[in-house]
Amino acid sequence: MSDFDVETLLECYASGLFPMADAREDAAIFLIDPERRGVIPLDAFHVPRRLARTVRAEPYEVRVDTAFREVVLACSAAGPGRMQTWINRPIEALYGRLHDLGVAHSVECWQAGTLVGGLYGVSLRGAFFGESMFSRRRDASKVALVHLVARLIAGGYALLDAQFMTEHLEQFGAEEIARREYHRRLTLALEVEAEFQRAGAAGLAGEAALQLITQAS
Repeated sequence: MSDFDVETLLECYASGLFPMADAREDAAIFLIDPERRGVIPLDAFHVPRRLARTVRAEPYEVRVDTAFREVVLACSAAGPGRMQTWINRPIEALYGRLHDLGVAHSVECWQAGTLVGGLYGVSLRGAFFGESMFSRRRDASKVALVHLVARLIAGGYALLDAQFMTEHLEQFGAEEIARREYHRRLTLALEVEAEFQRAGAAGLAGEAALQLITQAS
């Protein structure tokens, strides 16, 4: 697509579409509205027992929106099991602008002053569209996901869109739903007033995050 700007991108999200590219160096952007959609129910999010112990131990400092562009860049990098990326340079720039507008957010895991994992996505009223995650230390991206879910619950969100169903997400209770059902849930979520920062800029302690998730289940 040409002349793709942040306003167009937000309209796409509100319509159930999201952007992708074929490769990092391919400048073209195309839109996807898959027949089957992966979502993570906020009222049925499952934290595996071992991961819960890790979250409580707090091996990482969890921050929000302190290194958004670094998170996107890390997500765009090739790595084990991921030789190609759908995050091309135009998409990277678009999300940077969305972050400047306060619409795109990152949840980050830090260790000894180094960014070691995290995720980012787009917030639109009561819907959060998870885009990508990365991990350079054990369970870092999973810890970020737990903190994201707790923050969304605290903020009153109704939908966490995971885009595609994967084995990695199954362990958290993610489900695959039909396009029509996804659009129904999206319509309802867009009627909800939610606030990403309601949990506070400093975030939640590990035990507090787990308690929020348990109370919502």
